[in-house]
Amino acid sequence: MSATTFDATDALAINTIRCLAADMVQKANSGHPGAPMGCAPMAHTLFSRFIRCNPRNPKWINRDRFVLSNGHGCALQYVMLHLLGYDLSMDDLKAFRQLGSKTPGHPEAGHTPGIELTTGPLGQGISSAVGLAIAEAHMAATFNRPGFELFDNYTYVILGDGCLQEGVASEAMSLAGHLQLGKLIALYDDNHIQIDGDTELGFTEDVCKRMESYGWHTLVVSDGDSTNPIAIAQAVEAAKKVTDKPTLIKVRTTIGFGSAKAGQEKVHGSPLGAADLAHAKKTLGLNPDETFQVPQSVRDLFAKITARGVAAEEAWNTLFKQYQQAHPELAAELARRQKGELPAGLKERLPKYTPADAPVATRKLSENLLNAVAEHLPELMGGSADLTGSNLTRWKTATDFQPPATKLGDYAGRYLRFGVREHGMAAICNGLSAYGGFIPFCATFLVFAQYAAGATRLSSLSHHQVLYVMTHDSIGLGEDGPTHQPIETLAVLRATPNTLVFRPADGNEVSGAYWAALTASHTPSVFALSRQNVPHLEGSSADGVTRGGYVLSEAKNAQITLVGTGTELSLAVDAAKKLREQGIVARVVSLPCWQLFDAQPRAYQDEVFPAGIPVVSVEALGVFGWERYAHASVGLHGFGASGPAPQVYKQFGITVEGLVEKAQATLKYFAGKPVPNKLDRI
Repeated sequence: MSATTFDATDALAINTIRCLAADMVQKANSGHPGAPMGCAPMAHTLFSRFIRCNPRNPKWINRDRFVLSNGHGCALQYVMLHLLGYDLSMDDLKAFRQLGSKTPGHPEAGHTPGIELTTGPLGQGISSAVGLAIAEAHMAATFNRPGFELFDNYTYVILGDGCLQEGVASEAMSLAGHLQLGKLIALYDDNHIQIDGDTELGFTEDVCKRMESYGWHTLVVSDGDSTNPIAIAQAVEAAKKVTDKPTLIKVRTTIGFGSAKAGQEKVHGSPLGAADLAHAKKTLGLNPDETFQVPQSVRDLFAKITARGVAAEEAWNTLFKQYQQAHPELAAELARRQKGELPAGLKERLPKYTPADAPVATRKLSENLLNAVAEHLPELMGGSADLTGSNLTRWKTATDFQPPATKLGDYAGRYLRFGVREHGMAAICNGLSAYGGFIPFCATFLVFAQYAAGATRLSSLSHHQVLYVMTHDSIGLGEDGPTHQPIETLAVLRATPNTLVFRPADGNEVSGAYWAALTASHTPSVFALSRQNVPHLEGSSADGVTRGGYVLSEAKNAQITLVGTGTELSLAVDAAKKLREQGIVARVVSLPCWQLFDAQPRAYQDEVFPAGIPVVSVEALGVFGWERYAHASVGLHGFGASGPAPQVYKQFGITVEGLVEKAQATLKYFAGKPVPNKLDRI
C-alpha cells in the first residue's frame, strides 16, 4: 500500500467514516458531526498510510500515538478505532454519549481502548502530545543502541482553531519548537468555523508564521476535502523528513463536508437531522436509507491495515528478544518501568530525621529527597516553571533534557526547563505519564497551581501519576504579599477527586508524602512545601503520612485535640504545652493528606479523632474545608498581607497564643454540651 497512492476503496472509506460519525451523532441526538465529516480525509490518511499501531495490543510501547486535540469531534476517533478492530463494536458506536458506554461525549483515556489522552478542553490534547513526543525522544536516547532502535514512534495530532486560540497550546507548542521535537506532526483543521461563526470574527492571525516563530516547520494543504488525499499524504511524508523541528500542516477543510449545511457553524454542534443526513449520504455515494453502514471492501481495507500493525509489533517483539540477549540490564530496566514497578530498595533510601536535626524548610527537605532517590529512580523526569532555585527541584547529578545541538544538555537528560509556562508544563506532564514508563513531576509556587488548573484537573480525571511540587505554600512566604499567598488554592485542590494533596510538617513527613505519591500509580499528588524552616517534631512519622493523618502526641484524659498541617503543626505542639501549663490536657494530630485519611477504616479515624473531644485546627491558609474535622479553626477568612512572615502570622492570629485562645474558647463553648462527632457524616 503506497503512502501517496489512493484508489476508489480509499474514497469509499473516507465517505463511510463521514457518514458513520454523522449516524452516531444523529442516533445520540447530541454531538458534533461537522469536524468528523471535515477531518475524515486526514484521519484516513494517517491511519491507513502512516500510523503504526496494533489494535490487538493497544499498549504496545512503540506504537505511533494519535491525539484528537479538538475532542468534540470524537465520533471520528471512535469510528477509526472501530474500523481498525479495537475493542469497540458497532453497538458501542450506536451507544455514543450514553451512560456507561465506551464512547463518551469526549475522548477519555483509560475508558475507551485506543484513546491515548483525555481531550475535549481545547488545547489540552496538543499540549499533552508535546509530552508524548518528549517521552519518545528520551526513551530513544536512553534505551536505543546500534542495531536496536526500540523507540522511534511518531506522535500525530489533529487540532482546530479553538486549540490554537487556547493559551496552553501556545505555551506547549513554543517549548516543543525549542526542544526540536521532530517526531511531532500536527494537522491543523483549518475550516474557518467556530461556534460563533466564521473565524474572521476573532481569529485572523497567520498561524503558520506564528508557528515558524516558535521553531516549527510548516506546510499548507489547500484542499483537505478530497477523497483522493494525495496532498495530505505528501505533506506528512515531507514532515517526516524534517527531523529537527515539529511540523504543523495547515489543511484547508470544509466543516460538515457533504451536508447541505457544510461550511456553516450550524453543522458544528448539532445532529444533521434525518433529511440532511440522507442528503449527505446520497451526496457521498452511500445508501441514504441505511444507517451505520460499512461496505465489505472498506472492512477488507481496514483488515489489511490492522494486519500491518500486528506484524509491526511482532517484528518489534523479535527485536526486543535479541535486545534482551545483547543488553540484558537495559532490557530488564525497560521491562520494570513498563510494568510500573518501583526499583527494589527505594523506600530505604528515603531520608530520615530526628528532633536533633536542624530546622529546614520543607522545600529544602524535598530537594534532599530528590537528591537521595533520583539516580535510583530513572523514570522520574520533570522540572520547574522557571523557579528551579526557589522550588529546589534539580538534583545534583541532573542533566537537562535539551536538543544535543544546543549543547545545553541532551535527550537522555531528565530535567526539563519548562520556562514560565505553568499550564503547558502540567499538560506536558500528563503526556509523559500517558506514554508509559515515566513518573513526571513539575514545580512552581502553590498559588500558580491555578494557572495550571485545566491540566491538573485532567491529571486527576485521567489517573495520571504526576507529582506537583508546589512551594511557597502559605502566608509564610511573607513579603511577596497576597498576590502570591495561596489562601484558597489548597481547598480547590483538596476538593478535586482522585488527587492526593500533602502538606508535610517536617522531614519525615516529606519522605512519607513522596512515598505515598510514588506508590499511588493512578493518582496525581500535590506537595505543598514551605519557604520557611520547620523543626523536626518528636513523634513525626513517614508511615503515618501514608494513612493521611495520625496522632503526633497522645495524652491521657485529653480535653481537646489540636490538629494542623505543614508549618503550623509545630504551633500546635507548642500550644499544647502552653495549655498543659494552664491545666488543660491537649493532644496533637497531624493531618497532612485529607484524601488518604478519609480512605482509612472508621475505627482508625476514631483513634485519631476520639468521640467527645473538641477539635481545633490550625493552618496558615483559608479555613474552608476544616469543618469536616474541626469544631473551630485558626486560619484566614480573607486574603493575606505583605510583610515579614512572623508579622503576617501575628496579624492574623496564627500564633501559639492565638491557638491557645481558640482552644480555651472552644472548651468554654462546649462546657456542659455534647460535642458533635465530625466523622459522623450522612
